[in-house]
Amino acid sequence: MLNSNCVFRKIRFVQNLNYCCVRCLAEDTSVDGEKRQAFRQQLKDGPKFEDFVAGKYEGKLKLEKGDQRSLRLPPWLKRDIPQGPNYHRLKQSLRSLNLHTVCEEARCPNIGECWGGGEHQTATATIMLLGDTCTRGCRFCSVKTSRSPPLPDPNEPINTAKAIAEWGLDYVVLTSVDRDDLVDGGSLHFASTVREIKRLKPSILVECLTPDFRGDLSAVETVALSGLDVYAHNVETVEDYQKHVRDRRANYWQSIGVLKHVKTLDKNIITKTSLMLGFGESDDQIKKTMSDLREAGVDCLTLGQYMQPTKRHLKVVEYVTPEKFKYWEELGNQMGFLYTASGPLVRSSYKSGEYFIKNILLNRRSSV
Repeated sequence: MLNSNCVFRKIRFVQNLNYCCVRCLAEDTSVDGEKRQAFRQQLKDGPKFEDFVAGKYEGKLKLEKGDQRSLRLPPWLKRDIPQGPNYHRLKQSLRSLNLHTVCEEARCPNIGECWGGGEHQTATATIMLLGDTCTRGCRFCSVKTSRSPPLPDPNEPINTAKAIAEWGLDYVVLTSVDRDDLVDGGSLHFASTVREIKRLKPSILVECLTPDFRGDLSAVETVALSGLDVYAHNVETVEDYQKHVRDRRANYWQSIGVLKHVKTLDKNIITKTSLMLGFGESDDQIKKTMSDLREAGVDCLTLGQYMQPTKRHLKVVEYVTPEKFKYWEELGNQMGFLYTASGPLVRSSYKSGEYFIKNILLNRRSSV
């Protein structure tokens, strides 16, 4: 029975009958009593709110082969709408300086927490250099693409440094779109930004999350030797899913080669990478990737849930449970990573992970 006055205004299908909500079912005396009693028992036996909070969810988490439907978002991946004074202040500051963030362009689900500052009210953001348009078209990413994006803003390095100094941050992440149209892939732009930040605020810790620069190791060196503290580059997915997920110009071993080369330049630079889960990869494929990364000397690893940004992008094949993410975190720590951040909402630029890495760097500085 569809009640036009019902405040829920959302049609549910209960026992093959149309009802707006449980209340409307309970008030409909025409429904067979036995059927109503059976439904009450179904509700009683179903998942409770505490189960959602604890991550226990009995909905469908993985698509079967050939299934064309989309999985429903499990409760542990739902986030509040971004708001608060820090969020709006940071957004206004970025727009006034013509700066972009991966938080917005890649539709990160953690933007409200990071920009809002959480309980300590310390806003953080990942600045995206070299414009907001990428020359590649990875099937998981919502950033705009073009073969010939606008030229980089020559004032971006100093504007970025000024903004970061004004925000009072002690750790900042710089990333960028892929710029295969530029001779050096934008590596000098990265390096200039790092130097400007260090000039204005020498104490700040800088992480650069870079493209692969088409495997050009001289471009990698330009960024790695710019004065940064953490060099990050994402392999994104396991080896067998690279062609399915990433642009054809990306390559698993090319990405690992970038991270490995950084360690040959300066063993004290912390290297970091990230994996998305949920494309259909197996446990053995994930374990092999983690092993390959450790052999390349990668220090820090983040693992997070892939979430389909638009209908044009790859579907989520599996929603990995919080318990399974915990397993990967424990395995990563056993394998010798300095830090393993693993969780459904963990991203390559992950706030608590940055704080952990900051402590590692500060302890190293104090022991020198």
